[in-house]
Amino acid sequence: MPHPLNFLALDLGAESGRAILGKFDGQRIRLSDVHRFPNGPVYLPDGMHWDVLRLWTEIKQGMVLIARELGGDLAGIGLDTWGVDFGLLDRDGALVSNPYHYRDGRTDGMLEEAFRRVPREEIFEQTGIQFLTLNSLYQLLSMAVSRSPALEVAETFLTMPDLFNYWLTGAKACEFSNATTTQCYDPRKADWARPMLERLGIPTHIFPQVVQPGTVLEVLSPSVAEEVGLGNVPVIAPACHDTGSAVAAVPAEGSGFAWISSGTWSIMGAELPEPVINEKSLAFNFTNEGGVCSTFRFSRNIMGLWLVQECRRTWARQGEEYSYDDLTQMAVAAKPLQAVVDPDDAEFLKPGDMPARIQAYCQTTNQPVPQDIGAIIRCALEGVALKYRWVLERVEEMLERRLEPLHIVGGGTQNRLLSQLTADAIGRRVITGPVEATATGNIILQAMALGHLASLDEGRQVVRNSFDVITFEPVSRAGWDDAYARLLTLMEQAD
Repeated sequence: MPHPLNFLALDLGAESGRAILGKFDGQRIRLSDVHRFPNGPVYLPDGMHWDVLRLWTEIKQGMVLIARELGGDLAGIGLDTWGVDFGLLDRDGALVSNPYHYRDGRTDGMLEEAFRRVPREEIFEQTGIQFLTLNSLYQLLSMAVSRSPALEVAETFLTMPDLFNYWLTGAKACEFSNATTTQCYDPRKADWARPMLERLGIPTHIFPQVVQPGTVLEVLSPSVAEEVGLGNVPVIAPACHDTGSAVAAVPAEGSGFAWISSGTWSIMGAELPEPVINEKSLAFNFTNEGGVCSTFRFSRNIMGLWLVQECRRTWARQGEEYSYDDLTQMAVAAKPLQAVVDPDDAEFLKPGDMPARIQAYCQTTNQPVPQDIGAIIRCALEGVALKYRWVLERVEEMLERRLEPLHIVGGGTQNRLLSQLTADAIGRRVITGPVEATATGNIILQAMALGHLASLDEGRQVVRNSFDVITFEPVSRAGWDDAYARLLTLMEQAD
């Protein structure tokens, strides 16, 4: 191509958002930050919400800065966010109420209520999605149970990226990768799971058309284009679920690898051509989320760096400010494998005093209680690494083949201690990078949508050309098998 193409990736995570410029010359992508901003919950009398209007303002500010830098020379815009949360529109296309945060307590008890109406096995058979109380299905069920006025007047359901895309273009559609996270979609019928939804008392008329990753939605609406100083730029649905875009940027060759998208959540699994919906995947609570190019992400959610992030916030509220590097260095110095925590225990799901919860968990399970900051953080990171081993073993058991190497992408790769602990825990090679995998995958899908890349394999070659990776080999296996046995015992006791 005569000159590099400019793509804007708008990537919103649970802790922060970013507008990233990607310059693509046909062989490599070069990324640069345009705008970064914090994200987090807002507490109101009726519960925990996202500050959606501030996020919308930040999205537009990112586009304003791009317009100033490039003078309008922008090939495409793609937006991705976390999964499961949503907005509801009324008949006039107005947002009915502020979107709730997935950690809000309104879904407490909704799994049991759902199973009372539709057996657990039937829900999984129709959706193939991991059972988590935060899923859109249980958020909607809580509204149906409480006869929410917002649900009664709703005409359109849009997941978070779909809502922002609607505000950008006026197009009402749900992108496939994010639609599947809701647990409201039937991947084998390629449609919303309408019979199940009706039995749960959830109105089905609100669910819009589902479009595939790499769909050109529309150009920017005239009002938005004028406000931000851009022209008729196409808005493209990449994989609008951030994990879907991140997995598209795994720098792998072939198909025999395992992957982790590491951040607040860690999502771990394999990339497959078909969903795996059977008794074993139900028993192990795995999920089949939509991927790119007719693939599925057969995976499981793990609490990830949430425990570390929430510890850091707790100490900051107490007047002790630590960077993530500070916490990691203290964890490096701490004694290894003293106590084991299951990061997915329900005690760790909601915001609060995470250090005290980790200590209480260890005390309740009759283990040594970590006393200082480094010991607490190391305990959390080792728990995540051990849970990675459990998930990897279950994936390989169900697929009946070994997956190697393990690729880790995303912001969590900056925690090199966790990467090394992972290699030690699983006893095999770990390859990390790129850090900005979600933005990279977002841009790859934009380039594919506009005909500048012919396939996902070509896109992954571009990733390999563009970014360095770091390889971690197991260096210390001592104690890990014993610690893993303790994790298995804790998980059995919890069941």
